[in-house]
Amino acid sequence: MEFQYYLPVHIVFGRKKVAEVGALTAPYGKKALIVTGTSSAKKSGLYKKVAQSLTEAKVSHCLFDKVTQNPLTTTAIEGATLAREQQCEVVVAIGGGSIMDCAKAIAFLAVNNGDINDYIYGRKTSEKALPIILIPTTCGTGSEGNGFAVLTNPQNKDKKSLRCNAVVAKVSLVDPECMMTMPKKVLASVGFDALCHCMEAYTSKLAQPFSDALCLYAMELIASSLVKIYQGAQDIEAWEKLTLASTIGGMAINIAGVTLSHGMEHPASGLKDIVHGYGLAALTPVVLEASIEGCPDKFARIAQIFGGSTAEELPGIIRKLLQSLDISFSLSKLGFKEEDIPWMAENCVKVSAASIANNPVVFSQQQIAEIYKKAM
Repeated sequence: MEFQYYLPVHIVFGRKKVAEVGALTAPYGKKALIVTGTSSAKKSGLYKKVAQSLTEAKVSHCLFDKVTQNPLTTTAIEGATLAREQQCEVVVAIGGGSIMDCAKAIAFLAVNNGDINDYIYGRKTSEKALPIILIPTTCGTGSEGNGFAVLTNPQNKDKKSLRCNAVVAKVSLVDPECMMTMPKKVLASVGFDALCHCMEAYTSKLAQPFSDALCLYAMELIASSLVKIYQGAQDIEAWEKLTLASTIGGMAINIAGVTLSHGMEHPASGLKDIVHGYGLAALTPVVLEASIEGCPDKFARIAQIFGGSTAEELPGIIRKLLQSLDISFSLSKLGFKEEDIPWMAENCVKVSAASIANNPVVFSQQQIAEIYKKAM
């Protein structure tokens, strides 16, 4: 047995911990760029709390609030330009995965020259970025626990991640109370994304003892909390479980990567700008059906966590879970047509080569096209 484990992130977990953001940010700089979406952090009052805490810690700030779902490379470039112009020394992100990923890219581009796509595709490398403080407001992406920043190039629709230790947060403030204003449809989407991270890292060819232990624990947390919360239970302990599971899922994929469900979803949301979790909902059951023979024991263990017993039951179990979350989608229901399949299959091979290689069964471009077709 041989493996390596390295993840230098400081996670501060607990209710009301967001109040500590000023004190935790101050060691990293005297001026912060706060990165948010267009409205939710302001509506919830969280932006005001963060700004006040920074001010009390004698950290000034300016605001960049232009991040949308499936963040664009061009948006990250715009944010980095503002960070340089305002001489910001630290980046503080408030939001879901899109916002955290864009904030990471902004922090990276603020101190690195050249085309971001060269860094995304590994043609250039750097281990420099502004210090990053992350405050997740959705429990799904796990971006607070890893060194990934997924971005879409608007020119060619490539959706691929910038990956380096420089964009691992200096501090991730994970406060379950920050999650509780999510709309139900967002909760369903991000909660399923968290589960996919765990299922994929657990069955990845890069899986190792640390990632397996994290994934098994997190999947049990999700099984006992996600549907309960979605159905309206006012249970803070369930929120704590789901929030913790999301962060763990992000840590697990930093170790073991994702597999084909994510690999196939990125071309889909890159092409059509669909909600990431909806794309995963359409693709995951058919990817599971095609992949079970690659590691049946592990797929059986996942099925058991969710009340089943065999690997063959797992696709059906996941379909029932999706129905209970009201996100039982097909690709056609999400707006795709069969003529989109050749581009998506080709793009999958281009942007998701690592995810294809990590899958328990490795498929060719033609086989991936057939899986897309089954998901229609």
